[in-house]
Amino acid sequence: MLLNISFHFDYFPLLVVAAIAWGTPILLTLFKMKKIPSVIFEILFGFFIGRYLLHDISHESMRILEYFALTGFIFLMFLGGLEIDVDQILTSLPRKKLTFDRFIRNPLLVGIVYFLLSIILAYTGALLLAQYIKIPHIWYFALIMVTTSVGIVVPVLKERDEIKNHYGQMIIIAAAIADIFSIILFTFTAFIIKNGFKAELLYILGLFVIFVVFYLVGKRLKQVRFLKKLAFQLSHAASQIRIRGTLLLIMLFVVIAQFIDEETVLLGAFLIGLILSSMLHRERSVMLLKLDGMGYGFFIPIFFIMVGVEFDPSALKEFDQSLLGFLVLLLITLFLVKLVPSLLWRKLFGSRKALAGGFLMSSRLSLIIAASSIGLEMGVITPGINASFIIMAIITCFASPFIFNWLAPSNLLTGDKTIIVGGSSTGVLLARRLSMHGKKAVIIEKDPTRARDIVAKGLTCLEGDGKDMNIYRSLKLNPSDFVIVETGTPDMNYVICELLRTNLYHDNIITRSSTSLIEHQLQMLGVKTIDVIGVVATTFENLILRPTTYHALVESFENFSVEEILITSKEVDGQQVKEIPFHNDAILMMVKRDKTFYIPHGETYFRAGDILHVFGTQTALQDTREKMEL
Repeated sequence: MLLNISFHFDYFPLLVVAAIAWGTPILLTLFKMKKIPSVIFEILFGFFIGRYLLHDISHESMRILEYFALTGFIFLMFLGGLEIDVDQILTSLPRKKLTFDRFIRNPLLVGIVYFLLSIILAYTGALLLAQYIKIPHIWYFALIMVTTSVGIVVPVLKERDEIKNHYGQMIIIAAAIADIFSIILFTFTAFIIKNGFKAELLYILGLFVIFVVFYLVGKRLKQVRFLKKLAFQLSHAASQIRIRGTLLLIMLFVVIAQFIDEETVLLGAFLIGLILSSMLHRERSVMLLKLDGMGYGFFIPIFFIMVGVEFDPSALKEFDQSLLGFLVLLLITLFLVKLVPSLLWRKLFGSRKALAGGFLMSSRLSLIIAASSIGLEMGVITPGINASFIIMAIITCFASPFIFNWLAPSNLLTGDKTIIVGGSSTGVLLARRLSMHGKKAVIIEKDPTRARDIVAKGLTCLEGDGKDMNIYRSLKLNPSDFVIVETGTPDMNYVICELLRTNLYHDNIITRSSTSLIEHQLQMLGVKTIDVIGVVATTFENLILRPTTYHALVESFENFSVEEILITSKEVDGQQVKEIPFHNDAILMMVKRDKTFYIPHGETYFRAGDILHVFGTQTALQDTREKMEL
């Protein structure tokens, strides 16, 4: 035998854990509880199997599960860093003279102040709670309370199509800042508690130096043509060179962190996630899909299930008669720590939406559990406090998104939206693509079964007949809203377009033309038409004459797109192109002034009313919009 493989290991515990990881999402879907984070049930199921199935398992088998759980924890921190869009944070860096109005609108600056206020409130809350129960280390306890969960915040905002607007960006960047600063403070605090103030503390700063070096070198290597070609050639199923390289970097940072101190591993995994987040653009969605599959498909569920397995409710007995009072006070404090700073958003979004954002920021998941576990191991929190924080993580993850949606319900009736009449595959695909751009889209479908199927796919669909004008009135159709008529029947398309033009006097209507006669009739109504035959012919033409450009635009849709941006800023009016600090991932392709198109250059002057055709990432396009529309 080439390898001395032993089969004496007991795989039954891993089988049980894998069954729970597989079955939990299925149960949540069957019982229509998909909006509840699956990790809550993974922890609960883990608690029960720990009591009834794994209580007699050998120490060696449990050690294997603990190893997988630790790997899941490392993956969780890595993916936490990967979820943070470094470009968005860098884009928020102030570039003009700071005034109060600019400060309150800047997501990065407000996020930093938000975190500082949270720290002050958490420390004050910890001091007050220390009058009620014994807390071994006040500062560490406060750090645990100040954590938040980007993993909860981002999906909730994405589901509501608010991830790209100013409100969503304020919350996301505040959550990202909380994650970054919390992990840094945890690392330094844990090292000082364990080792005291020693020169070795500088090693942690050395980890940041390595982070910067890797970031700068990675940016350079990414542009080397030979390496790009090699990565492309080795990205097939057998090699998966990008995934292998990612795992190598994770392990490299984890091993370096372990040489410094055990508690530094959390920071090392998080930092490599940040590095890759800043480097992955075009291939980001594919890489994330594969890494999410490895993490959330195997390792991370084991971590949360093992949290449940090791949860000891008997530890709560240390509080005696004060248990219920302590849990209530702790829950209130955890919410207040995030709610009070959220008033910073009041001027921009109103009290209700500001408080809603504070409740969403109150959701805590992986970081609070990890920090509490580390604190328990170091002896700076008691087993009862650790059990209490696990309970709080479950409650806040369950309650915060519901309170957020209740206080600030998603309102499709406000702002610009696209109404798609007909739930055909074309309409569904269009709604998905608009959603990726952060645009609101509502599908109108008269077939009840089809309408329910569209809703199940996560899209907004109203059951109704496109010929019923009341449905458009209920949607508060605005003059700026687009109506796409795609019922699949040319005659029905024409009937609906005619009703919209004659009854509601709506202008922004688009449909497809099938014959020259119908096209002429639609044009007489003032309806914009798409010549399907012409579109197909143009696609063939692009594939023949400019195939590389065509594939680049189509295949990188989720990461790059072309957008028309209207200049309304008085500060930009009269400035030259070279005077505008465009985002690194944005390219100015063309400018339309009145009815004339021209290619801009550095000496070109902008005028208010110009329409810029900009190609770039969503972050870069958002940055350009903010510069041009102030």
